[in-house]
Amino acid sequence: MTPRPLACTISLIVILTSACSYHSHESTFSHENEPKQKLTPSQLPTKVIDFSEAKNHGWLVSHGTEIDLVNTSKGSPLQVTFPAATHTPTLTIAPERPWDFSALTDYNLAFDVQNLSAVSTHFYVELFDAAGNSQSRELSIPKGYQGKVFFPLAGEKAATDKGMWANPMPWPTDEMKMVWRSWHQSLDMSKITKISIYTIGVLQDRSLDIGDIVLRPNPDAGADWTTHLVDRFGQAAKKNSPLKVTTEAELKALAQRELKQLAEQPGPADRSRFGGYKNGPKLEATGYFRTEKVDGKWWMVDPDGYLFFSHGPANVRMSNLTTLTGVDFKDPSVRVVHADELTPEDSMGIIKVSDEVRESRYVINETRHDMFEWLPGYDDPLADHYSYRRSTHKGPVPHGETYSFYRANLERRYGETAPESYVKKWEEVTLDRMNSWGFTSFGNWVDPAFYPNQQIPYFANGWIIGDYQTLSGHTNHWGLMPDFFDPVFAERARATIEVIAKDVQASPWCVGIFIDNEKSWGEREGSVAERYGVILDALSKDAAQSPAKQAFTKRLQAQYSSIKALNRAWNTDFSSWSEFAENASTEQHSEAQVADLSTLLEALGEQYFEVVHGTLKEYLPHHLYMGARMANWGMPDEIIKASVKYTDVLSFNIYEEGMQTHQWAFLEDIDLPVVIGEFHIGATTDSDNYHPGIVSAASQKDRARMYKAYMESVLEKDYMVGAHWFQYVDEPVTGRAFDGENANIGFVTVTDIPYPEMIKAAKDINYNLYPKRYGQ
Repeated sequence: MTPRPLACTISLIVILTSACSYHSHESTFSHENEPKQKLTPSQLPTKVIDFSEAKNHGWLVSHGTEIDLVNTSKGSPLQVTFPAATHTPTLTIAPERPWDFSALTDYNLAFDVQNLSAVSTHFYVELFDAAGNSQSRELSIPKGYQGKVFFPLAGEKAATDKGMWANPMPWPTDEMKMVWRSWHQSLDMSKITKISIYTIGVLQDRSLDIGDIVLRPNPDAGADWTTHLVDRFGQAAKKNSPLKVTTEAELKALAQRELKQLAEQPGPADRSRFGGYKNGPKLEATGYFRTEKVDGKWWMVDPDGYLFFSHGPANVRMSNLTTLTGVDFKDPSVRVVHADELTPEDSMGIIKVSDEVRESRYVINETRHDMFEWLPGYDDPLADHYSYRRSTHKGPVPHGETYSFYRANLERRYGETAPESYVKKWEEVTLDRMNSWGFTSFGNWVDPAFYPNQQIPYFANGWIIGDYQTLSGHTNHWGLMPDFFDPVFAERARATIEVIAKDVQASPWCVGIFIDNEKSWGEREGSVAERYGVILDALSKDAAQSPAKQAFTKRLQAQYSSIKALNRAWNTDFSSWSEFAENASTEQHSEAQVADLSTLLEALGEQYFEVVHGTLKEYLPHHLYMGARMANWGMPDEIIKASVKYTDVLSFNIYEEGMQTHQWAFLEDIDLPVVIGEFHIGATTDSDNYHPGIVSAASQKDRARMYKAYMESVLEKDYMVGAHWFQYVDEPVTGRAFDGENANIGFVTVTDIPYPEMIKAAKDINYNLYPKRYGQ
């Protein structure tokens, strides 16, 4: 799961033009000169955007939106329509002179908004500085909402890293707070050049009335606004939610009630033993899952020859549900680990801590430690759910003790007999849920304990990690890119796939294999550096140390008759191929060079897919290769083109409201089956979590509506053969240990209670999935 920065080019539809200027409510900024003074705390609150002046100034720029100034009793707000016909319709507010907020220390940005749409509206606000850095916030407002929204820009309430994607509400208010949604941690507040308001991938038009934008001082949050956030069940102690439990007896009673319901509702009657459509045509049975185009639609085909569509939750496991307690140990032995043993995910790198090591316990981060109303003593029976994280991806704690409230709650629900019996019971209940809820498969990252099951098909997965050479892109979202030309990468690929093959044991219940996830190939659009950063980095290296640079140099030598020919094409002055091999960095990029960078990126992708595909077919020749789960922020055309040659099914993680037909039309031309590796929708108003995830709904009821709309947009496309929801369980309220994600993205809560709205929606989709898609 990853952030979605604004990174696409959209045609200019509307520009309100005039002499470009800006004039603030307090006359802090002038359209004639640079700001004469910085905005100071004593001047707050102040109006930053006065839309009543829009008719006289040219600082509103619309990319794909429809804008209109309307007069209301509350002033002169701007009415903006975000059409579904555009992928990212954007309204940009760009004054001639940058805004200077650098003297402000504790303030928030706020504006009135009214949702004129027929459904909730999930929208973003993004601020940019002169260097092009940005920060974005997001929020979903309900249908008919009329009120004020805000987000802190500076001050302890906004800037201090608590190790969570989203913090609790810092002060009592009826206003709605937008949550953090971007990569850049800081902006140059002395040079804020523009503010953008936009939607992404909406399935129906949205319209908002937006009022004047104001900077305000932050109210005092008090000293305890982040203390005692979590109760002994891992629930939000300072929020009320419909599914909150207060006693172990209540938790057990809810579990028993659900077990009875699952037994009474075992699932749809039209399924084959592998989850295929037994009322559909009977095709060739190969004993393994495969793909076939039937009557113009792509399908998977189950091992018995029935049509199969893969839908279910990904990340069905407990290893990434721990949260940091703020405790560490002085004994360094818990932090010693070889690089080959670590993965970018939370599933590895977590260990148990011995009693001897626990004696060196100390609080490494008091803010984190004070978030908990309760943590078990080391002699408590529930202390078994402590573990240790040896490294984190981001956050204020680099390593430390973790705790799993989810596992503790499973023991409370089911663990009355032998140790670990609650884990087996969880596995049984999970399988029963998948059947009863109508899902046909697990998604990626299912716990290997489910591999031997013969009820629900699954996908195996692996990360290729090791001490190979690396390349750096313009933005490295989850880490550096491996140098796929390095022989060590091929060795590590073989080692990874050997383990997968041993776990899968050629089982027909394994649909296919995902390898890696959301690699930073580069942007599909943008600057040369954004698109081809990994190639530019490779060219800057010495071929004597970089296998990729060596491969690219040989390729260009074969393409160009001499170094002079390359210089003519690239507008460079390399004296020899030897100089080129040592360092081929260039500041300017000719049209011919950009074309070559594109070719080299495709070659890099081909090298990756060839190695992975070849090794998989050697060890698991009958299983589908599902690709590398490209994120829609990192799916360059060159990599898609390379993947088509080697993958059985293309995979994309699409965190949007749904699959806009026009946005994904290129997949029709590729004519290969496609699966969505990840999508989700979350809500904070009636859940324990403080962050909604990447796509936001206004409530659990609205979340269910959006889930159904997303799936309908998938099922109507002939090339789609699956969609996997990320993830099974809500993330910890105080953030998962790996990177602080604390979103409401599960089908079940931290106490393992299913969201009734989501379960009903899943059944509505799944019980009619095959008749709807096949056309009967």
